[in-house]
Amino acid sequence: MMSVDTIISAARGNIPVDTLFKDVQLVNLLSAEIVRTSVAVFNGKIVGFGDYDAEVTIDGAGLFLAPGLIDGHVHLESSMLSPEEFARAVVPMGTTAVIADPHEIVNVMSIDGLQYMLDVSAELPLDVYFMLPSCVPATHLETAGAIVTAADMRKWIDNPRILGIGEMMNFPGVLFGDSAVLEKLAVAGKKNIDGHAPLVRDKDLSAYISAGIRSDHESTNIDEAREKLQKGMFLMIREGSAARNLQDLLPLVTPLNSRNCGFVTDDRHPDFLLDFGHINSMVRDAVAFGIDPIIALQMASMNTARHFGLKTKGAIAPGYDADLILFDNFINFSIKMVFKNGCLVAENGRTLSFNKSQISELPRTIRVKDLSVSDLSVRATGKMMNVIDIVPNQLLTKKVLLKCQIADGFVVSDPDRDVLKMAVVERHHASGNIGLGFTRGIGLKSGAIASTVAHDSHNIIVIGANDEDMLFAINEIRNMNGGQVVVENGKALASLALPIAGLMSDKPLLDVRNATDILNKAARRLGCQPENPFMTLSFLSLPVIPELKLTDRGLVDVTKFDFIPLFADA
Repeated sequence: MMSVDTIISAARGNIPVDTLFKDVQLVNLLSAEIVRTSVAVFNGKIVGFGDYDAEVTIDGAGLFLAPGLIDGHVHLESSMLSPEEFARAVVPMGTTAVIADPHEIVNVMSIDGLQYMLDVSAELPLDVYFMLPSCVPATHLETAGAIVTAADMRKWIDNPRILGIGEMMNFPGVLFGDSAVLEKLAVAGKKNIDGHAPLVRDKDLSAYISAGIRSDHESTNIDEAREKLQKGMFLMIREGSAARNLQDLLPLVTPLNSRNCGFVTDDRHPDFLLDFGHINSMVRDAVAFGIDPIIALQMASMNTARHFGLKTKGAIAPGYDADLILFDNFINFSIKMVFKNGCLVAENGRTLSFNKSQISELPRTIRVKDLSVSDLSVRATGKMMNVIDIVPNQLLTKKVLLKCQIADGFVVSDPDRDVLKMAVVERHHASGNIGLGFTRGIGLKSGAIASTVAHDSHNIIVIGANDEDMLFAINEIRNMNGGQVVVENGKALASLALPIAGLMSDKPLLDVRNATDILNKAARRLGCQPENPFMTLSFLSLPVIPELKLTDRGLVDVTKFDFIPLFADA
């Protein structure tokens, strides 16, 4: 370790620094000003401004220099990329740190999944911190691949790369004082606890916050977000592939409250990352909306660093890590170079080469009983049924009452009304559990789509216009050991294998992106309406976001946090 005396000597200019960023427009997020100067780096840290003798001089030629961007809440697994390929995607976009919640892979593989994520992300040109999953399983209303207790969590909380407790999705458990839930919250100690409180308001919100939960990324409207800010929550403004809340929430941000706001992506697929970007896209969109550029960068870096106690990140000043971006202007926000600890790691949109982690092959995670078409049949015991109504560009759904389409005594899909059968098949223990229901808003006219990315227990989820194609899709998923597929007339039109826990590909970034493009195009050819059908599909089984969801155990009314019958008049 470098001695403090040596660092002081470098800062005073008594010995040459490692790198001097000459003639840059320094975006100082601490003083909220832009100053034309030079910035000195020594031993991976900022040591001063102005002229220094340096081993290497980089001429900024008047480009803007800002701290690297930080994503305050992301599920790496939702990119369907390995952590290495995720870094290859986002580092050229200026992201130098992320706070990840690995509850997707932990729901499948238990604590072995957390260890895997820690191992494969340890040597990346991206700081990957983790929040310890608090909801494995997310609720008692589904079957996950694992159960993680407070005792399990206590063994990991002191890991320096674990910054606290991940999003507490079981908000009813908090509100009703469930002892197991409260025991998990107590594990955090002085570390942070992330929240997950969609549409929780008034006294319930106050109670939720009083349990020690200090952030939330689930606000979908400005009134909800305002109340959370007023009650002391760090407002994580989300813009993901499926849930896009940036434009709705930006009007709330002012120079006086912005310090309590940060940017997060939560879930972005490869196509969205490559077409629109990562946190950099949120900075660009915020500036276009009218947010002061310095405030936009504070929300993209410094505010998040401070919230999580990352004391040497999020700003450019002596003693801070030299995680830096050089960019042209705030309108295009085109990032030219990215530096990690003072070393160039990406240039002109390309990540420089880095060593890949050598990790042994993961075990097979798809265990499903043999099924027949009859296992997907729904005998009509009523004429009206509760249907999951999809809300475009949101994770929220609505509960609607619709008339059944009945054929030979069974309820079937009705593509003409866009009312389609949906199944969630338990895939961890081969229990044979199958939840059956119906949804509106996907738009399939024929065929079926299926996936093992199905938050948060990640069972097999399938929607189809007929039972035969639904069964074929389930079997294709089983044969791939996890993945996504589009089928029609007993034939796979497109597929993507996800052999890492049924969640992530082991293929390069561009290969995964091309495969997702082909999947989405195939789904749209069959009539799918959502821009990203598989991202929409993945949240229809999540029983912690209102209003109606389907798990392997049945139809869940999230507002009641309990099962309800499919038929409303049975």
